[in-house]
Amino acid sequence: MKLKWSLLPRYSVFLLCLLGALVCLLLTMQTPWVWPLAVIFLLLVAVGINDMRQSDYAVRRNYPVIGNMRYLFKALRPEMRQYLFESDTDQLPFSHKQRELVYARGRQRNSSQPFGTLLDVYSDSYEFIGHSMQTSEVPDFRDFRLTIGNTQCAQPYSSSLFNISAMSFGSLSGNAIRALNKGAMLGGFAHDTGEGSISPYHREFAGDLIWELGSGYFGCRTEQGGFDAEKFARQAASEQVKMIEIKLSQGAKPGHGGVLPASKISREIAETRDIPMGEDCISPASHSAFSTPVELLEFIQRLRELSGGKPVGFKMCLGQPWEFMAIVKAMRETGIVPDFIVVDGSEGGTGAAPTEFTDHLGTPLREGLLFVHNTLVGAGLRDDVRIGASGKIISAFDIACVLALGADWVNAARGYMFALGCIQSLSCHTNKCPTGIATQDDLRQKSLVVEDKAEQVRHFHHNTLHALAEIIAASGLSTPWQITPDHLVHRVSENEVRLFSHLHPFLTPGALLKEADDFPFYRRVWAMAQADSFQSRSLADVSGAKRE
Repeated sequence: MKLKWSLLPRYSVFLLCLLGALVCLLLTMQTPWVWPLAVIFLLLVAVGINDMRQSDYAVRRNYPVIGNMRYLFKALRPEMRQYLFESDTDQLPFSHKQRELVYARGRQRNSSQPFGTLLDVYSDSYEFIGHSMQTSEVPDFRDFRLTIGNTQCAQPYSSSLFNISAMSFGSLSGNAIRALNKGAMLGGFAHDTGEGSISPYHREFAGDLIWELGSGYFGCRTEQGGFDAEKFARQAASEQVKMIEIKLSQGAKPGHGGVLPASKISREIAETRDIPMGEDCISPASHSAFSTPVELLEFIQRLRELSGGKPVGFKMCLGQPWEFMAIVKAMRETGIVPDFIVVDGSEGGTGAAPTEFTDHLGTPLREGLLFVHNTLVGAGLRDDVRIGASGKIISAFDIACVLALGADWVNAARGYMFALGCIQSLSCHTNKCPTGIATQDDLRQKSLVVEDKAEQVRHFHHNTLHALAEIIAASGLSTPWQITPDHLVHRVSENEVRLFSHLHPFLTPGALLKEADDFPFYRRVWAMAQADSFQSRSLADVSGAKRE
């Protein structure tokens, strides 16, 4: 009897629905308008019976009907949190304040903030840039351009300081690609294709392209998935393609390949990627065209020749530090130096990565950028290689910070997605993007009006660089590349702040080539790196060599 009474609270809602259905059915004999209410109760009874019979969810089985509320609230949780409970500065992953900044700049609205900062200026993570008592004239942001291409390059590219980072057709809709490329064309900046190759949507408005070459060699692959030199040369010859970028790894899922199921491969995607219909599309974790640092550099030189001397470089999220140092050692041994390196931070976003990769794999942008910059400086090669930086860059201050740590230019992906109208619904992986950006659904992407969004992309770029120009002038500088680690400040505790130059180590030119005891971490890793292999020399071997 006790067991039966204990069931009553758990089944009370279901029993009330059952009672309501019976009462309504009896009343309908004399009061026909009760029929709709009877139908509702009968439907709830059916839900309760189904809950008790299913075996997947214990909550629904123990609490028929009412237990479904848990899953309803769970489904609504992201929206409720974003619109009702999230503060202006909660970065999940981008704060309301960051998103509104992009929306305002993209739509040419006033982005000024009244009544003071919302940030806690005494928190450990607060950063600021020092201004000057003698300010400079605000420079023209249209002059914020740099030449990418060293002496081994025949066709250097004059690049904007702020470009669109890699996002493939397939992950983004055709209309999103069209709007991004038209915005890049109107604003005079570059659009990275992502590893999904160059689609017709990239070509429609003839905006400058950086062609990203991933391990799948999409757009220039053999039937077996290897690299096809003839196909590459034909694509790279296009006037629209300004640079070639080999993707070694990306911050969103470092060291991880990918599979595009056959069911998701449309005719357009198949033609763009040069893959067959009806088969899974495999992106291996590693490249088949090279397997050692020396072979990577030889591949870079080969792509330079096949492309007619266009700038060639690679993108990477820093992983094992000796692997990058091995590439730098190979540069010195072979004499082949890439024109650029793009450092991608582990902050990168995608809907196609395991949670552990998203949360705990790869090096964040600032640490990775500083290591790449320092290694090139220490090896005496920094002047020959331009460095790009990509990872949660939204504002002009974000740009200033990475320039201070060694970047020559910056790329943004999600920033430009916000400029397209992304609302951070966190549904990129579902093909149900409500704004028509991260979807292949024809009806959904029709909501994205290309002409309107292209203007917003252009305005976001221009207004962000204009804000950077104002920061530079306030700091007494005339170009972005004059920003140094001495200009930026980071709070390390409630009572202490430090300049970036005191907070981070900065190698001196050629430091790794000299015998000295300074920079012990860099010297230890440099000794572990070997030009003919991505594998490290063991610490025991390094220690033994030093003793000898």
